[in-house]
Amino acid sequence: MPAVPERAPVTTRSETQSTLDHLLTEIELRNPAQPEFHQAAHEVLETLAPVVAARPEYAEPGLIERLVEPERQVMFRVPWQDDQGRVRVNRGFRVEFNSALGPYKGGLRFHPSVNLGVIKFLGFEQIFKNALTGLGIGGGKGGSDFDPHGRSDAEVMRFCQSFMTELYRHIGEHTDVPAGDIGVGGREIGYLFGQYRRITNRWESGVLTGKGQGWGGSLIRPEATGYGNVLFAAAMLRERGEDLEGQTAVVSGSGNVAIYTIEKLTALGANAVTCSDSSGYVVDEKGIDLDLLKQIKEVERGRVDAYAERRGASARFVPGGSVWDVPADLALPSATQNELDENAAATLVRNGVKAVSEGANMPTTPEAVHLLQKAGVAFGPGKAANAGGVAVSALEMAQNHARTSWTAARVEEELADIMTSIHTTCHETAERYDAPGDYVTGANIAGFERVADAMLAQGVI
Repeated sequence: MPAVPERAPVTTRSETQSTLDHLLTEIELRNPAQPEFHQAAHEVLETLAPVVAARPEYAEPGLIERLVEPERQVMFRVPWQDDQGRVRVNRGFRVEFNSALGPYKGGLRFHPSVNLGVIKFLGFEQIFKNALTGLGIGGGKGGSDFDPHGRSDAEVMRFCQSFMTELYRHIGEHTDVPAGDIGVGGREIGYLFGQYRRITNRWESGVLTGKGQGWGGSLIRPEATGYGNVLFAAAMLRERGEDLEGQTAVVSGSGNVAIYTIEKLTALGANAVTCSDSSGYVVDEKGIDLDLLKQIKEVERGRVDAYAERRGASARFVPGGSVWDVPADLALPSATQNELDENAAATLVRNGVKAVSEGANMPTTPEAVHLLQKAGVAFGPGKAANAGGVAVSALEMAQNHARTSWTAARVEEELADIMTSIHTTCHETAERYDAPGDYVTGANIAGFERVADAMLAQGVI
């Protein structure tokens, strides 16, 4: 690895930025071939110069250097047998990034695109997202390059059992609490929890979140990420003197986040006209029929082209293409990272978009974010806008700890309060650091301050 010269002490904002740029170079050298992690680190560190210059204690004990290095990285093989008796081998990952505020908390993703760089990117984002909730949870992420799509229930069960046979030794309700993510829903969480219980001989319900409601899960957890994102978008609009009533929205994806984003948009008077998957997207001029979409995606595990076939004249399926070509007032990317690029952002701006709010983890490329902000579009970054999911996961942990269950109304009220608080924190922090309306800067600095203060208090560890 090329040698990197030592950095000088920080005294001014320009020197601070130079030091942070130097650290970014170090990150790229120490973590080669991990572009997603590099992107996440750049997105945060390029906004921290004002706060580090204002509070030089953050620069002294190597705090930022510790923040960008995971406390623990676990990678392991996952052997399992398919229905034909063939032994398959996948890779499993768990990156426990930062526990200054509480036990590591973050989802498990099962998808062919998963690698160490992707997991580190997601885990780094999770640190700040979790900090913004104010609920005392650290940041972590995990998963595997296993693809559950098209696999039988028996195959998924065997894979999950093998995966947990290694993972169990690294997690626990006071250590690390995984949840679901792409490819990991209620079915997978059930199999994972069952194997954890089998190995440990403990009913430790707080070790996983996203569980079934009959055995330790929380009401509103499936809906939380989508609901929370819409609540954040509504708060951004209120700052501009508008509300969701009568607004047209484009939503990407057709999984859990997208479905409940559409549901909440509809409940608040907006018209969500799109959904998508890897095969293409659907435009429904009358608004997406949620019952039909849920039947196709959640029950039949089908593709969105089936929605268009069964919906009738109001809907059309567009193979391939970009869902962001559809004119709308609001855009809510809810599928996966880097799905909304600079060209798509330019199209949205030309079509008059007012706000973009991220339901997925970093679905908007840095170039697209800058273009949207320059055009005056309200932009809600995922670490703030999609924090509703992990917030309700933390509420599920609280219910598990108390051996109780809250009503849906209580959980939804708590979620609304948390999302309002996150919006207020981001908005006020951006103004405090001379970046009014910049929710990216506000979210990054507010999350960083909470984690950094805890790290300083706990010493160099």
